[in-house]
Amino acid sequence: MSLIELIARVEATAATLLVVNANATAREELAETFADRNLVVTEATLPGAPDRFAVLARDGEFVTAVAIDDLLSPSRTSQNDSSPGTSQNDSSSGGPSSDETAPEFDRRSYASVLDALDETTFTSYSKRKMVAASREIEDRAWRVGSGELHAGFQTLATLGGAVETYNRLAEREGLAVHAYAAPEGPVPDADFEVHVERAPEIREAWFVAYDGGGLEENACLLLAEEREPNRFFGFWTYDHETVDGAIAHVSETYGVTAPGGADE
Repeated sequence: MSLIELIARVEATAATLLVVNANATAREELAETFADRNLVVTEATLPGAPDRFAVLARDGEFVTAVAIDDLLSPSRTSQNDSSPGTSQNDSSSGGPSSDETAPEFDRRSYASVLDALDETTFTSYSKRKMVAASREIEDRAWRVGSGELHAGFQTLATLGGAVETYNRLAEREGLAVHAYAAPEGPVPDADFEVHVERAPEIREAWFVAYDGGGLEENACLLLAEEREPNRFFGFWTYDHETVDGAIAHVSETYGVTAPGGADE
């Protein structure tokens, strides 16, 4: 399954959050909280049922129920100073790379709902949010220090802005680092494998995939398609089978590199 087909498969999976026995303000707050997700927020009044809870359903089937106050609790994410990322005042021109802000869709923010979903979609994410999201996976690969990290930068020009970060990741002896990009810009002097490809999905897709270093619970994937300039639709997942499938696809399709790290 191609990367774009994988995004379409996830997009087609409907999810609904039903707000039960709560006022309109609660529904509006939840709709705002999940505004970037491919999730429909509805409401209902059920006599005899508890107040202020939400029911998550997919394709009409019950998934989980959770207290609304838990969903509206503020995120308490933290920075990891030992990560290979840039300083808090740094910025990025785009593509998978470290960034000063914690991922805005970090699963810890809404764990009671996200833990019940194998894949979670988002809509209309900006490049800045995509950079922040990529950092979560890069940091995880850095902390574990083993396994495989595969990242698609769309173009070589974008990859050039992340070479320092990815060279640091490649310093982890047990971590194999692969980058994929269309031939727009110079091939960087990299200490990791660079796969230069003209395939449309490489030019259109932004992805960061980490196989977990031998532990299924560490596997994670961010995959998105640029549908408008600097606006992305896609998903992230902690489902190891989905992660393995994406890594297998890029490895088998774009796995050969020439000496020096660039594809022939």
